[in-house]
Amino acid sequence: MRVLKFGGTSVGSAEAIRQTGQIIRTTATEDQIVVVVSAVGGVTNQLIALADQAALRDRGYEESLAKLKVLHAGIYAELTGSEDGGFIDKLFTQLGEMYKGIFLLKELTPRTSDYIQSCGERLSSHIIYHYLKGEGVDIALYDSRDYLITDKQFGNANLLWEPSRKRLGEIKEDMPQVSLFPGFVASTEDKETSTLGRGGSDFTASLLANILEAGALEIWTDVNGLMTADPRLVKQAHLLEHVSYEEALELSHFGAKVLYPPSIQPALDRGIPIWVKNTFDPNGPTTKVTREWDQEKHLIRGISSVKDIALLTLSGNSMVGIPSFSFRLFKALSEAKVNVILITQASSEHSICVGIASADAEAAAAAVGGEFETELELRKLNPVLVENDLSILALVGSNMRDQVGVSGRMFNTLGTNGISVKAIAQGSSERNISAVIHKSDLKKALNTLHESFFLSEVKKINLFVVGVGNVGKAFLSQVQQQQRMLVKEFRLNIQVVGIANSRKAHFDEQGMDLGQWPDLLEKAGASNIDSFVEKMQSMNLRNSVFIDITASKTISEVYQQLLEASISVITPNKIAATREMDKYLALKWATRKYGSQFLFETNVAAGLPVISTLNELFKSGDKVHAIQAVLSGTLNYLFNNYDGTRPFSGIVKDAKRLGLTEPDPRLDLSGEDVMRKLLILIRESGRKFEMDQISQVSFLPEACEAADDLEAFYDSLDAHEAHFKALYEDAQAEDAQLRVVASFRNGEAKVGLEKVRKSHPFYYLEGMDNIVLFYTDRYKEQPLVVKGAGAGADVTASGIFADVLRLVNR
Repeated sequence: MRVLKFGGTSVGSAEAIRQTGQIIRTTATEDQIVVVVSAVGGVTNQLIALADQAALRDRGYEESLAKLKVLHAGIYAELTGSEDGGFIDKLFTQLGEMYKGIFLLKELTPRTSDYIQSCGERLSSHIIYHYLKGEGVDIALYDSRDYLITDKQFGNANLLWEPSRKRLGEIKEDMPQVSLFPGFVASTEDKETSTLGRGGSDFTASLLANILEAGALEIWTDVNGLMTADPRLVKQAHLLEHVSYEEALELSHFGAKVLYPPSIQPALDRGIPIWVKNTFDPNGPTTKVTREWDQEKHLIRGISSVKDIALLTLSGNSMVGIPSFSFRLFKALSEAKVNVILITQASSEHSICVGIASADAEAAAAAVGGEFETELELRKLNPVLVENDLSILALVGSNMRDQVGVSGRMFNTLGTNGISVKAIAQGSSERNISAVIHKSDLKKALNTLHESFFLSEVKKINLFVVGVGNVGKAFLSQVQQQQRMLVKEFRLNIQVVGIANSRKAHFDEQGMDLGQWPDLLEKAGASNIDSFVEKMQSMNLRNSVFIDITASKTISEVYQQLLEASISVITPNKIAATREMDKYLALKWATRKYGSQFLFETNVAAGLPVISTLNELFKSGDKVHAIQAVLSGTLNYLFNNYDGTRPFSGIVKDAKRLGLTEPDPRLDLSGEDVMRKLLILIRESGRKFEMDQISQVSFLPEACEAADDLEAFYDSLDAHEAHFKALYEDAQAEDAQLRVVASFRNGEAKVGLEKVRKSHPFYYLEGMDNIVLFYTDRYKEQPLVVKGAGAGADVTASGIFADVLRLVNR
């Protein structure tokens, strides 16, 4: 024998009932079956709402009740081809009389409410019985009220096992191939209609399976089974093919609505396997629930959640060592009919905290306040604290038991994404670790944990890119080119979800088509950096990374805010790392406190691994004593290409056209850019240093430095062509090359144009090459050398991309 339960969506329309009927007919050819059905989808809620409406003396219930009658009569007629023989009319007449009584008395008792709610399942089972009977199915309809006997706790009655076993035992041998029972409903020993609580149709099916000793229980719904997480919030959630009873209990308690929690216990008691199946995909994948589970499968079986909860905290020094406080707290909540979802108490006994449904928060606070009124007045206890707008998430898995590091991994994952945990609970069974977080963080938290614990899944990185000049375009092109490969080979899904220039911004939470970004940005709305940051933070996506590909001081000033929001920052913009030392240290401190990262490898030598090499030296205990470097690919290009045959200004314009200079080349030629790079290297070597501590001798005439704008600057360069020609000829006379050298030794730093002879490594630099020499405790005589192309859009973009990958792997 098998027991099949069909939920509200499975009987929600004539078409759905036909599909359900097909499943019943097919299964009945293989086995004797018991079928339990819910009310037509949404009907129970409507019946309750109409009762509440009537209690408020609102006659609008009459019209709505008439529509419900038309709905059921219409489904009956469509399925059977005839009108109902009177059952539907009779039941709706009784309902009308009950609603009229509620209207007159302005009162809805639990007993009356149970009778009203029972009508939904009684109607649906009547319709399905006559439909299947007309299709030639060997079927009998049983009124569950005659066989499932309960106490008088109306609204959520408890089964009386012995009389129920006796009554079902009397009919078991005579049951036909298909036996149909309305779910949810039962009766007292005095034949008063009762109900088994919301979700009670599942419970009915499980009780019947237990008492009738069925071989399997099948829960037919509109999904294929239990998922690793809520698929509405976690797109990568997938089906769980097999879970244990205990895991199913934990998942269903914390928000997985596929199974009603009490329905699992009766099946568990007899070891009856439960199958969760999809009425609309009967041959699709399913979830099987049994006593045993595969120990080799995932450590975590699922991540569940409860969206709307509140935390109620009772605290005070007078609680320490007094056992009655906990008793009185839970007694007060019980009497107020407040269900406690989560409990946590510090070992100091100074406070106790409970998680409850948000809808119960006001009643709970009043009940607890009343219970402890005297202690509160005497200030022996602190005022009852209620925190709203919270959610619970729970990691569930039997394989967590005795497994070291699960909770550490969970909280580290949440912390690195800036998700604050308000309360924690874990039972000694170790099947569940629960945490209370802000409701606004729920989606991000679920996705972050899902990526962390289901390692076969693709990890998504969400990029917000500001700046689409030459380097920005090159970076977006490189990301687009590598996206498929990174997903396929490294299970890494890098998506650009926000993009902006100085005027507009476009956002797409799922990731935009990078082949279309110019058009998307052109059609986007107006934006500035403040609105961009506001939107980014409101999206609250996991693994968010802000990439600043500008030279803007204004944009660099938002880094602190972003890092403190646990959004990592990657940038070639040198301004933030070269501001006052205290502001530089504040950025570093924010990364440590909030779990974000601040990466700026491309601040020095574009894509060369200069800063990362320096960081590794410092972390491994080496000490840098001196730095000597050529740090401007732009200046190197100028002096490698200038030979006096063409004006120096022409070489500068060539470099700008090739994207080798800053938007304003004066920044490169002034030496300020090199000074910033040297300052960064000094700071990253572990020293406190300021820009004004670096001495600089400019190779530009004073008139050039004083030029008001770029055109005036070019004119001034032409006017002083003889100066540049003299510099070149002096170097040639000494068989030397001109290099702008940055150096640091014995606490002194300087930048200036030098004549470099053939014996020095700097002499042979070509094109836009940069070179850095590190003299350290370990590299005393022969320095550690980092050399390569140090300018250009493509190499700078590749350095930014490398920082993205470096961030992912940390």
